[in-house]
Amino acid sequence: MTAVAWQQHVLLRQQVEDFLYAEAALLDAWALDEWLQLFDADAKYEVPCNDALDADPAHDLLLIDDNYVRLTARVARLNSRRAHREYPHSRTNHQVCNVRVLDGPADAVSVTASFTVWRFRAGRSSCYVGQYRYRLRHSDGGFRIASKRAELDMTDLRSVSDVAIII
Repeated sequence: MTAVAWQQHVLLRQQVEDFLYAEAALLDAWALDEWLQLFDADAKYEVPCNDALDADPAHDLLLIDDNYVRLTARVARLNSRRAHREYPHSRTNHQVCNVRVLDGPADAVSVTASFTVWRFRAGRSSCYVGQYRYRLRHSDGGFRIASKRAELDMTDLRSVSDVAIII
């Protein structure tokens, strides 16, 4: 890789990291309407079952398999008092690290990152650990999420009880 190509890659990774950190901050602030604006209208948000991380939503059951319409409904429900599991809201702390920018076409980029999401509710703490897989599209001065997949590393979900929050 030439010095110029390396500098461009480093700059792109920094821009991607800044975007992912801003996304995490929105989730922790429960600014879900603003978070939803990060997604393209044809976006997907998936959380596969933790025993089948390579699950294909066309053939397999996923914990969450949202298109933009379902994601919008999820945000509306979490913002309302009808989300009994999340009213009042949990406190969360989304930690993103080991961000890797993978090759992709000029208009989009594939990204992986490790995550830890801490959830504090009713005197209990839960921890979700795993890997994000993003497809980010270049947009005016930034990125838009074309797809986000949160693959959980835990062997079972009993210790966290549910995935009522956005991971």
